[in-house]
Amino acid sequence: MAWDRDLGDEPPPGWRDRPPDILAPIDEGAPVSGHRAPPEAPATAAHAPEHDWLAAEEILMPVLRPVGTHGTRLAGLDTEQLATEGLKTHASPLLDDGPSGLAIGYVLRAGAFDVHVNADHLLAWGATPDEVRRAAMANLARWSEAAPWTDEVSGQRRLISSASGGGGDATRILLPEVRAHLASALGTGARVLVGIPERDLLVAGALAAGDDEFAVLFAEFVRDHAAGADQPLDDRLHEIVAGELQPFAG
Repeated sequence: MAWDRDLGDEPPPGWRDRPPDILAPIDEGAPVSGHRAPPEAPATAAHAPEHDWLAAEEILMPVLRPVGTHGTRLAGLDTEQLATEGLKTHASPLLDDGPSGLAIGYVLRAGAFDVHVNADHLLAWGATPDEVRRAAMANLARWSEAAPWTDEVSGQRRLISSASGGGGDATRILLPEVRAHLASALGTGARVLVGIPERDLLVAGALAAGDDEFAVLFAEFVRDHAAGADQPLDDRLHEIVAGELQPFAG
């Protein structure tokens, strides 16, 4: 029995009824041998944020790190020290001194994860420490402008918090405009207390004169939250004094 190739599911053949016009312009969108042109090639590794400063400065962010975090101090890092750090198998993260004894690190915020900036990055970028700081703080400020605040009032007590989960909530306290906002909103006739128990939480409260119980309750909340956090930051209570963050003295 002969095999019948006409199964009825093949496209009709494209028979020519005239010879091709060899002088006609080539259709760049036409398939070649049944294949379409491949999509544009992805960016090369040389243009990835880890290697390219122009790409990195768009996603660079500061991040508060706990007291005692080990790393290489960015302040005073000269060319020779930078080259020495870059030769290490596991380069340590670059750090600046932050408020209340905390450290400030720098990360490349790449979607669901952060890449901590180290000496290798600075060597690849050819960027200065001041350029890194300026880019990171500018990105934090832009993010903070759109990040929400939550306002809670219970009698005379008031809390303002930031818990967006975007990775920059606690670090917002580094911005002068954020400290000014909290001082203005909470500081009329009261001291402004601040808790940053974990990376994704900044909470501030108004401590009215004579309400010592509030300070005790607030301190307990900060300690408990830090103890149960996935990424704990600081279990201490802080205070905004003259526009600056410092440990709460009681």
